[in-house]
Amino acid sequence: MAKFDQETLRKLHDCQEVAILTTKHPGSPVTIWVVVSGTEVFVRSVRGAKGRWYRDLANGGPATLEFDNKKLAVQAVPATDAGSIERANQEFLSKYRSSPYSASIVRPEVLETTLRLDP
Repeated sequence: MAKFDQETLRKLHDCQEVAILTTKHPGSPVTIWVVVSGTEVFVRSVRGAKGRWYRDLANGGPATLEFDNKKLAVQAVPATDAGSIERANQEFLSKYRSSPYSASIVRPEVLETTLRLDP
């Protein structure tokens, strides 16, 4: 598994939101939350399986993140194992703790939409 460089991980850790574009909808970016756990980058659909961007990537696939005035090509990989889900939960709750919406990203019905992003 390829890993992001430390500078990219730091920027993703520090930014509050990113835009994600899928190859199926390249002209329709969706703003989402992103978290970093060690060297892993996770995203999750707050709308669960109903989220359009998530449906495009549910089985994995290429996408582009836009943040910090840059575009970053990524590969989405379903991260449905208990360890990945728990690491993502901890990071979402920590990073977005001041948001009134933080509990919505760790609801049981959205956990299966956890994706790991690889470079």
